[in-house]
Order: sequence, then structure tokens, then C-alpha cells
Amino acid sequence: MLEEKKDAWLNYLALTTIIFAVCATLSTFKGGGFSTKSVITQAQASDEWAYYQSKGIKSYIYQLQAEKLELDLMGLKPDTAKLSSIYTDKITDYKKKIEKYEKEKTESQQKAKALEAVRDEAQVHSKAFGIAVIYLQIAILLSSIAGLLKKKAIWYGGVAAGLVGLVYFADGFLVFI
Repeated sequence: MLEEKKDAWLNYLALTTIIFAVCATLSTFKGGGFSTKSVITQAQASDEWAYYQSKGIKSYIYQLQAEKLELDLMGLKPDTAKLSSIYTDKITDYKKKIEKYEKEKTESQQKAKALEAVRDEAQVHSKAFGIAVIYLQIAILLSSIAGLLKKKAIWYGGVAAGLVGLVYFADGFLVFI
């Protein structure tokens, strides 16, 4: 039997296709991980903003109540010292609670902004990996067609697309684009 002589470039085609496939798989895995991280941190940031708002509402309620008691205190007759003392104690207590809620609100705001920064960073990585998958899949497709048709020019197109995909793959890790 006569064996058909195999072109040497087909070995390189197979090697580049394997490299592109492995990188596409890793890009899909890493992109999915960053996408999940983005969704989870968005939910956490939303929870933190809700907490921030609840602290703001509680603080506002205590501010209103303290102001009402201060106005009531002004209307008391001078001979009601005991009642005046109760009002003053309540006002002091409310002002402490207001201070506490304002402090918690500031902390909550900082946590929410930090979570949003993590989310934004994860989205940048996820996007790069997503673009890498697109180009690497195109490279695999063109390489497969080139192998079937034994057309070197098509393989070159696949290698070009694959190189773009590899750049985005590296960008998914390093974020340089």
C-alpha cells in the first residue's frame, strides 16, 4: 500500500489547535469564576447598601424623636424638674443612638464601595477571558477546516485569530489592555 506523505505543517496545525483548545478551556473556566465572583459581590454590595439605608432611616427617626422631645422640654413648666430630667435623659440617649447609627452607616458605605470595587475588577477579568474564548474558538474552527481541506492559508488565519485570543487570555490574568 502506498502511504500518503503527511505534510510537516499538519503537525504544527495539531499542536497549535491543542494549545488553543487548552487556553479556550481555561479561559472559559476562569471567565466563569470571575463572572460568578462579580454576581456574588454585587449581591453583597446590594445587601450592604440596604443596611446603609436602614441605618440612615433609623438615625433619622431618632433625630426626629430627639427634636420633638427637645421642643416638648421647652414647653414644660419650671416646676416639673423630674419630668424635665426624664426628657433630658431620653434626648441624650437618642443622640447616642444617632451617633452610633451614623458611624455604622459610614462603615457600611465603605464596605459597599469596597465590594463594588471587587465586582468591577472581576468584570474586567471576566470580559477579557470572554473575548479570549471567542478568538480561540475561531482559531480552533479555522484550524479544523484547514486540516480537513489541507489548506495552509486557512491555518494561518486560525493562527492569527489564536494569537489574538492568547493576548486576551493573558490579559484576563494581567489586565493590560
